[in-house]
Amino acid sequence: MSRYRVEHVTGFKYQSMVSASYNEARMFAVRDDSQLVFSSKLEIVPKGSVHEYFDYFGTRTAMFEILEPHSEMTLTSTTLVEVRPRDGVSVTNLNWDAIAPRVSSDLALTDAVAQTRRTAPPAELVKFAKKKAAELSPNETAMEICRFVYDRVKYQHGVTGVHSVATEAWTKQIGVCQDFAHLVIGALRAVGLPARYVSGYLHPQLEPVIDETVVGESHAWVEWFSGDWVAFDPTNDVAIADRHIVVGRGRDYDDVAPLRGVYAGPFASELFVSVQITREV
Repeated sequence: MSRYRVEHVTGFKYQSMVSASYNEARMFAVRDDSQLVFSSKLEIVPKGSVHEYFDYFGTRTAMFEILEPHSEMTLTSTTLVEVRPRDGVSVTNLNWDAIAPRVSSDLALTDAVAQTRRTAPPAELVKFAKKKAAELSPNETAMEICRFVYDRVKYQHGVTGVHSVATEAWTKQIGVCQDFAHLVIGALRAVGLPARYVSGYLHPQLEPVIDETVVGESHAWVEWFSGDWVAFDPTNDVAIADRHIVVGRGRDYDDVAPLRGVYAGPFASELFVSVQITREV
């Protein structure tokens, strides 16, 4: 069990004054059996009208509008959350024949098995996934896919961006956590395994020091359904443990982007982000 304080600051700088902006933020930690959220606060500057709701996938979302002229908009999310140990394994291990009827009878699973523009996988990865699926169980196949992507793609900032798709990262053999997740999800869906994109935070130290504040960042990993939802971090080739803090789930990055918006004005905008994480217990 670990308790973390996460401060996530993000927003947009505009080239010049804009007259209004309309935005959505997904920056709240999930409350479930593995996460106890003690406090969660979102500050917006300039202040605007805020409406909170849970989206289709169960992610807590803040929708807000700023109707006064501004040249910069800043959000600060502060969360205190306790993360409990996660098993990371499926209690109910279905075989391939049992998964298909479950998918056809469950709308959430049907959504999770459909490819999106971002997750459409490259042919080489599909070929590998289908070969493993013919030889192994669903969970074994998923793990082989995760490790194949980990071995083939190098983690590197700045080569891909928030608009990148799985095939782009595979062609370059370079990407960030978003790309690793999209590649694995695309391959899992290609063999009929429902899979979803998970967004959140990861403490960067294997043994986080209590009361030490470190520079963190938003992170992404995957979950697949094999009777239960099984989580894994393909970027780091590790099981999900108490360093991972879940914020949202969806089909791909587009469903869980921490911040997106539109604004009134002909000017360019620049996104800025900083994350600090402190282990308190």
